[in-house]
Amino acid sequence: MEACHSPQQSNVTSSGTTILAIISLEAFAGMWINAFMVCVLCIGWVKKKTLNSNEKILLLLGCSRFWSLCFSWIYSFLSNIYPNFLLVHSILQLVEGAYSFCNCSNLWFSACLCVFYCIKIANFRNSFFIYLKVKIDRIVPWLLLGSTIFSLIIGILVYNTIDTALCKNLNFTCQERLCKASIRIEEHFYPLFFLTGLLYTTSFMAVIFSSVFLLFSLWRHKCNMQTNSMKDLSIDAHIKAMKSILSFFIMYSINFLSLMLTLIYAMDFQNQAIFFVYLIQHAYPGLHSLILIFSNPKLEKALLRIPSRVKCKVCMR
Repeated sequence: MEACHSPQQSNVTSSGTTILAIISLEAFAGMWINAFMVCVLCIGWVKKKTLNSNEKILLLLGCSRFWSLCFSWIYSFLSNIYPNFLLVHSILQLVEGAYSFCNCSNLWFSACLCVFYCIKIANFRNSFFIYLKVKIDRIVPWLLLGSTIFSLIIGILVYNTIDTALCKNLNFTCQERLCKASIRIEEHFYPLFFLTGLLYTTSFMAVIFSSVFLLFSLWRHKCNMQTNSMKDLSIDAHIKAMKSILSFFIMYSINFLSLMLTLIYAMDFQNQAIFFVYLIQHAYPGLHSLILIFSNPKLEKALLRIPSRVKCKVCMR
């Protein structure tokens, strides 16, 4: 396998540097936010010796987003700075496989969080829904385990598919500083794209139904409180919860569309729209985790405590 040695491909272009700088800023900010969330939850876990269902989901969600951003940044860095390094055996397979596992975990854990909030907060008189509300704390570990297994299967399939494609197709051509194989993508990648898209759609449908049910329940409860002249604080709390759920649904929808566009343009490296898709994918994990932090009193308190501690340390010096 011969690498491409064109001077234009060896040097990092200004546009490539700009793209890498923006992606790096988003990735490291998102990694810091998710690492903070994981650290706070782990500290609480050590102190209390236990985690509730909400904290279990947030912990795994933070971990998956941290590593998803990490592997995504590694790929962006190598493809822009050292593109020939991706041609070393198993490097591309490992990076893409690990990223696919973490990214799928991120999507499924997000869906689990939305389903958990729906069952825990929503109020319906359906007997099956009441049963789920009672058993939800026992169901959550199995949901998380199933999400991890499905994501692991996707990661393994991505690794094997890329490895098979590269081993069977050793005729490489150069295009925009990246060396890619001239292969029949319909033979190797279309089945994987279909399966990945199906899993993305399934998790998205779970988020849609959970969000709609939860918004409807909160809206109905808010109307009942207004009719019964309940306190404004309770009404404001429900309105705040509805805004939080709606913002999560909008952000998840945008991220879902960007993921589907990634599958559609996966082999079209020259398409300009893919750059904006990458920006969305790197911004979503940090922004949504930040919303989760401010919607959780424990995490919010820990975050707001950081500036005062930093100020105290600076004053002591």
